[in-house]
Amino acid sequence: MTEAQDEAGAFRALADPTRRQILEHLRGGELAAGEIAARFAISAPSISRHLGVLKGAGLVTERREGNRILYTLAEARLAACIGRFLSAVCPEQIVLRHTKWRPRAQNEGS
Repeated sequence: MTEAQDEAGAFRALADPTRRQILEHLRGGELAAGEIAARFAISAPSISRHLGVLKGAGLVTERREGNRILYTLAEARLAACIGRFLSAVCPEQIVLRHTKWRPRAQNEGS
């Protein structure tokens, strides 16, 4: 699989509003699948499928603890996918961001 195909999978996963909401819930830290499902008005099996798509896209990671599955936001992966896309589409924004950071760094050294 090429990097472009890999990133396309991440964007397909992000296209669904329920999956984006799951990622927002995970922003606060690790959650069990049941805790995630309790926050939605859809069935637990539907949430499980959404979590599977997010995991397949590399946007969440899971670990087992007894009979529970705990999910965590894969922040670095999400940031890398979005960052590469933005740098390709809006490269001037990357330059502006770096420009804003430089004066602060120079002031700290003074």
